[in-house]
Amino acid sequence: MKQLNLPTYSFKIKTENNKEFIFDNIRKRFVSLTPEEWVRQNFIQYLIKEKKYSASLIAVEVQLKYNLQDKRGDILIYNKLGKPFVIVECKAPEIKITEKVFEQIARYNMNLKVEYLIVTNGLQHYYCEMDYKNNSYKFLEEIPKNIGLSQRAVF
Repeated sequence: MKQLNLPTYSFKIKTENNKEFIFDNIRKRFVSLTPEEWVRQNFIQYLIKEKKYSASLIAVEVQLKYNLQDKRGDILIYNKLGKPFVIVECKAPEIKITEKVFEQIARYNMNLKVEYLIVTNGLQHYYCEMDYKNNSYKFLEEIPKNIGLSQRAVF
């Protein structure tokens, strides 16, 4: 798999019938090792090891509803009150981060109303802090460590 713009982590990888699988510590099972999954697994480790998020507050491939359609959010982080706090959209490294990708995560956030949006392809990472009071957002240089998970609730 391609080297990402993240620290290097070690993973359990296995091959069955000429297909590679990576162990997902959040879902507690092996999943197909696609380029997008490689980004997702590395970013999860980054959130846990570098940014000190609790693995128990992270969910992967969360089912979301948008306009009566079922969608899947790549990574959702909850605060300690069980409210969605951060949503992360992962793309394969060869996928450019465009306005269309931001529109996708914004649609997912319509019902969730999280405080932070993250978009990554493993090479580029974008972090946004939402401001619902002023109906705006601002880009951050990086996501702070364990941002407010013990203090703030999301309404």
